[in-house]
Amino acid sequence: MPKIYHFTSESVTEGHPDKVCDAVSDSVLDALLAVDPDSRVACETLTTTGLVMVVGEISTKAYVDIPRVVRNTLKKIGYTNPDFGLDATSCAVITSIHEQSENIALGVNETEKHEQGAGDQGMMFGYACDETLELMPLPITLANKITMRLADVRKKGILNWVRPDGKSQVTVKYVDGEPKSVTSVIVAVHHNPEIDHDRIVKDIKKHVIIPVCQDYITPETKFYINATGIFTVGGPEADAGVTGRKIIVDTYGGMGRHGGGAFSGKDASKVDRSASYMARYIAKNIVAAKLARRCEVQLAYSIGVADPVSVYANTFDTGRVDEDQLAEAIRKIFPLKPAELIKHLQLKRPIFSKTSAYGHFGRNEEEFTWEKTDKVDELKKYFGVK
Repeated sequence: MPKIYHFTSESVTEGHPDKVCDAVSDSVLDALLAVDPDSRVACETLTTTGLVMVVGEISTKAYVDIPRVVRNTLKKIGYTNPDFGLDATSCAVITSIHEQSENIALGVNETEKHEQGAGDQGMMFGYACDETLELMPLPITLANKITMRLADVRKKGILNWVRPDGKSQVTVKYVDGEPKSVTSVIVAVHHNPEIDHDRIVKDIKKHVIIPVCQDYITPETKFYINATGIFTVGGPEADAGVTGRKIIVDTYGGMGRHGGGAFSGKDASKVDRSASYMARYIAKNIVAAKLARRCEVQLAYSIGVADPVSVYANTFDTGRVDEDQLAEAIRKIFPLKPAELIKHLQLKRPIFSKTSAYGHFGRNEEEFTWEKTDKVDELKKYFGVK
């Protein structure tokens, strides 16, 4: 008998309140890195009706007009109408910023007697699988593409009644570990009041769901579009947003584990972010080298210490090589110390605002160096496989 199970992942649009906050935090980070690549940034954002608050710890040689960054970010997302509950021009912007703790800086900053250590303790995970061309799980890949498409049809005027907020959720049927079909698609889309529900269902199916999921839709696929019947109050007016609350949306949709640390608003000295990128880079190269069909990599660090305290690889019984030997290979082939991995992945550039929505992984973006598969040949050579 085949083993059958269903797995579900969700995504949210860039206009979701939490994603608005991620975008603001990463935009502040980028603005600082553009002037001072050595900026130390831990920037958190909160938003509610008519208000954006930016707080955190920043040590930098740069000056950035944070309110201007906030308003430009809101405009880019599409919050340009007071009817949406948050308007880039008229909303209040509050800032409360202080310097990074000197206690942390002692362990992180590089000196003649001390190499750069990790910015915090913790464990970080990376994951890859061969379900999609992106080497990502299919459910989160489809969910992210749906929310990206929601933004696309709004910004291009294809569906002029769509507002910035929105969510998607995709359930995939697996047979013996292989994704076979989409059994349900959920979409919640923020909309203008004058559009009737039947029109919403028809338009979203035609212009959003079908273009993304058509290869996996069957006659049994169920669609739930604005299941409450109305979604005219959305964005920060409906729900307060906070940076870092969509960590599963940001990564693997629940298919791979998560160490718990959010990404947005943090410079690369914070291994919550940079080591998670490195772990994805490692896992993706292992799968791309066909050493395993699925791979999860864990890296763990101590604050102020450069070397990871542990390296772990799990191939879920799909590997061609011993997992202990794989962990040894990771230590030899990949740069794991904070300063080394930051340099290798070029993480001092102002590239992070693009990561703040639609996932940090599985996207073919030039800036996303952690998505490269340039270690494949080295891995194959190490293990003597073709």
